[in-house]
Amino acid sequence: EIMAMYLNKYDFLNNADGIHSAAQIYFSTTPDSLTLSQSATLVGMLQNSALYNPIRRPEMVKNRRNVVLGQMKKYGFIDQTTYDSTIVQDLDLKVQRVGHTRGQATYLREYLRRYLKRWCAEHNKQDGTPYNLYKDGLRIYTTINSHMQAYAEQAVAKHLGQELQPAFEKHWKGHQNAPFVFKSLHPEREVKKLIDTAIKRSERYRKMKALKIEKDSILKTFREPTPMTIFSWKGDIDTVMTPKDSIRYYKSILQAGLMSLDPKSGYVKAYVGGIDYNYFKYDHVTQGRRQVGSTFKPFVYTLAMQEGNMSPCSKMANVQPIIHLPDGSVWKPRNSNKKFEGENVTLKWALANSINWISAQLIDKYNPSAVVRMAKQMGITAPIPAVHAISLGTPDISLYEMVGAMGTFANKGVHLKPIFITHITDKYGNVLESFLPEANEAMSEETAYLMLSLMKGVVESGTGVRLRLKYNLNYPIAGKTGTTQNQSDGWFMGLTPDLVTGVWVGCEDRSAHFRTTKLGQGANTALPVWALYMQKVY
Repeated sequence: EIMAMYLNKYDFLNNADGIHSAAQIYFSTTPDSLTLSQSATLVGMLQNSALYNPIRRPEMVKNRRNVVLGQMKKYGFIDQTTYDSTIVQDLDLKVQRVGHTRGQATYLREYLRRYLKRWCAEHNKQDGTPYNLYKDGLRIYTTINSHMQAYAEQAVAKHLGQELQPAFEKHWKGHQNAPFVFKSLHPEREVKKLIDTAIKRSERYRKMKALKIEKDSILKTFREPTPMTIFSWKGDIDTVMTPKDSIRYYKSILQAGLMSLDPKSGYVKAYVGGIDYNYFKYDHVTQGRRQVGSTFKPFVYTLAMQEGNMSPCSKMANVQPIIHLPDGSVWKPRNSNKKFEGENVTLKWALANSINWISAQLIDKYNPSAVVRMAKQMGITAPIPAVHAISLGTPDISLYEMVGAMGTFANKGVHLKPIFITHITDKYGNVLESFLPEANEAMSEETAYLMLSLMKGVVESGTGVRLRLKYNLNYPIAGKTGTTQNQSDGWFMGLTPDLVTGVWVGCEDRSAHFRTTKLGQGANTALPVWALYMQKVY
């Protein structure tokens, strides 16, 4: 046990802290797959890793490795034949340097870096100077579960890389303006305008502009073939293409975000801000705000449960409402399907099948401002206009806030603002600050229970039923799918008693998306990521 503790904490240099990290960085493998030569190399480094650095002094490290092998032969752990065949082997390094763009939880690490820089500026050491994040040996203890983080990243990669992105490319193959949809008479002009805007926002353009290079000369470089490495789900590709073409290529890549929360503690257990931080720096958990679609409807139904004394079994007429708005206009929302139109349906069925007419009737009955207040009580800080259309999911909200809000239902009506850090200590282990989530009683426990019952219908017989039929997830699950206008955004919010997880999928630009609801709906884009993740977690 002492040896295991030592190996798990030893600094093997090159950001290789512990035997797991060292095996990955130096040999691109795991400790249980290390060869005899590789194991002896790492053990040899324990005497002085600064001296026995295999990257800088490979021959010295090879000699040190052979000393370890000699000791193993001396004490009977290996025989002469094994010793003779191993000492002549090269180190066979397969170095994978770990930087801030590689490794696990890259988006979260960047989020925490920015937060901790602010924290350091606001907290002083005993000498009165602010803490230095990089030099003062601070220890940051996060809420993340490393296994769940790995499962989350694997789920995103598996669904998007193996299924959704290939389907997206097949769907758009042969279309001139792929993957953009514009309803104008000249969509090619809209595409050109979008790409031109992206060029001017690119880092290449900003750097050249800062060097006072003429605009025409800058734009010319974007049309010149250039050697570059581009992202692909099958691995990085070294190629030659114009920077302008590379921008359009990246516009065709589906992005994703996932956040998983323990609703009872407020601890974030997994955080996937995007598909590859090395190429896509934008964080779709905390930075991005996208239209949430029908995942907003639980806020409307919550108000009906809380203020209207309604229940999942309460019935309403599934008829199109004609709502006269304050500005004198008339709003007539449309349903996405014609099931049971003109009949009385239960609220549970209406939410399970995402019936717009029922949501519109409810918000008209209880007032848009009251719905906005309910959303705010559940942790939503994004601006939400007090208009009827929000009942169909028009607001732009971050995945972080949506997952936190859904956690309210699983925590008996108490909203806990999700946190990422439990405590911070100095290099001596003294606790500098501990963190607890902000708590707010957003609704009664009874209302939270009723909402969970409502949302279970989504999985039992509604838009999320494939969790049962395809993925064989048979434990208690409440959920809500969401699909925005033109299928630009796909969402799934899933709740179990111990875990609330949200997934968003979409392209960088809202004009890039699937052309059909069947392919672009949240049940097809986001829900499978949730399912693959939960299959590993449970």
